[in-house]
Amino acid sequence: MEVLTSLSDILDKNLKIAITIGNFDGVHLGHQNLISHVMKESKSKGEVLVVCTFVPHPKFILSPAQNFLINSYEERRELMEDLGVKYLLELNFNRDFSTLTPQEFLDKYININSSVSSLYLGHDFAFGANKSGDHDFVKKYCSTRNIECFLEKEFTLNNLNKASSTSIRKCISSGDISQANKLLGRNFFVRGRIIKGQGRGKTIGFPTANIIFSKDRIIPRLGVYASRCHYNGMIYNSITNIGHNPTFNEHLIVNFETHIFDFDNDIYGEEISVELNQFMREEKKFENVNELIKQINLDIEQAKKND
Repeated sequence: MEVLTSLSDILDKNLKIAITIGNFDGVHLGHQNLISHVMKESKSKGEVLVVCTFVPHPKFILSPAQNFLINSYEERRELMEDLGVKYLLELNFNRDFSTLTPQEFLDKYININSSVSSLYLGHDFAFGANKSGDHDFVKKYCSTRNIECFLEKEFTLNNLNKASSTSIRKCISSGDISQANKLLGRNFFVRGRIIKGQGRGKTIGFPTANIIFSKDRIIPRLGVYASRCHYNGMIYNSITNIGHNPTFNEHLIVNFETHIFDFDNDIYGEEISVELNQFMREEKKFENVNELIKQINLDIEQAKKND
């Protein structure tokens, strides 16, 4: 997959280009359905699909936020490539960009390439200042520029649940990770490098891999999860604690700690990916270390039963 910063980077003037635009945070089932359909439609017309998105996510510019993204931008690229996307256009979203009118946006970033022949919009996507660039506007704009415009239908899971980034964030924040995973079409995961922690887990017989948690990423409900780890091409079952380690009076930093079953490799400084499968219990403060050890053993037993 080729990552572009401008449509003018596509130099082949013989290509016919189809474009779809969105934030695509999480690249969930709704996004997958849209991209799959648009890819099929554009291919039938001899077009190449360009997926247009933004870095950073507009939320970070329009209403500065933390702990928001379902996936990092790098993970979004990888998920797009897995879907077969050939071109990903990443536009730099900043304050000046946010003030563009819909026409200014389309003139400057989309119609800059004369090979654009189709534009596909998600059912609820709007752009430009105050999101005034709706489907009616785009359809009128395209009609005078020999560009076909299509509005994609809303995707629901089993005709009941809307697959949207907003609904998935709510599920993750509330601990309904099972529903989040259904709407994502895969397990929610966090990827990062392993850092040295306090070493308490190893001391009590449960060594943990500690991942740096980016302030941009959404924080799942604090507690213990059944999980799986991807490391060096292998998959390991595990349990993951997300929280403040209240038994040891750490209340400020959110820690992401994973105990990997039947694993004793030294992986400090290496990258690992942790999938969350099921929320098991809330984080709690134990009276002493022995009570904590007892509970961890119960957590491991439960996780293995549910595997």
